[in-house]
Amino acid sequence: MRLLLVEDDNHVAAALSAILVRHGFQVVHARSGEEALQALLPAEKEPFGVVLLDLGLPDQDGYEVCGKIRKRGDTPVIMVTARADVRSRIHGLNLGADDYVVKPYDTGELLARIHAVSRRKATGDAPVSATAADTALRLGGVRIELPTRRVSVDGTEVQLTRKEFDLLALLAQRPGVVFRREQIISEVWRTSWEGTGRTLEVHVASLRSKLRMPALVQTVRGVGYRLVVPAAVQGP
Repeated sequence: MRLLLVEDDNHVAAALSAILVRHGFQVVHARSGEEALQALLPAEKEPFGVVLLDLGLPDQDGYEVCGKIRKRGDTPVIMVTARADVRSRIHGLNLGADDYVVKPYDTGELLARIHAVSRRKATGDAPVSATAADTALRLGGVRIELPTRRVSVDGTEVQLTRKEFDLLALLAQRPGVVFRREQIISEVWRTSWEGTGRTLEVHVASLRSKLRMPALVQTVRGVGYRLVVPAAVQGP
């Protein structure tokens, strides 16, 4: 797999590149946002499987670079940064990042996340059953169109990232049923790696914020999450 590493610190980039190469990746190093965007342009070359994007770049903020990458295509983007607060994570995911890794990180963790996002890309990013793919799910004012991966609330379309949609679609197919955290991680992230739990929490928070319905996705303490059926679609 070709991997684009966007990192302005040459020492950090050299050390990480050596590890990635040992694991079979072909690494292209970009030291700035502009270099990264230029590297993504040549159409005649094999496309990048994943972009590892540092946020502290010398010429422009990494968030801005992520937005530009997402407008150009669907290449998976993993933000790699020291910004650990939840607000920064949610902002990155809202811009279209596929994952968010906080420095300092374990290289095994980073490799697991790279493989996870690449698997989702290869399989069409849709962990929903084929039998449900021809229907739209309606939960009160929320409409989820599985074939087109579109979501609207009271007729207004809401832009979700791939993983946010996958998470919502999974919960919405069995409203009221509690999904264990391990089950959600397995079906949406396609991994059993325990460190993904924090990422799940961030995605739930982002989903609640975007839908402007904080009570829609309910936390079942110590177990997982469930989608609460809005009163408008409940029986008498």
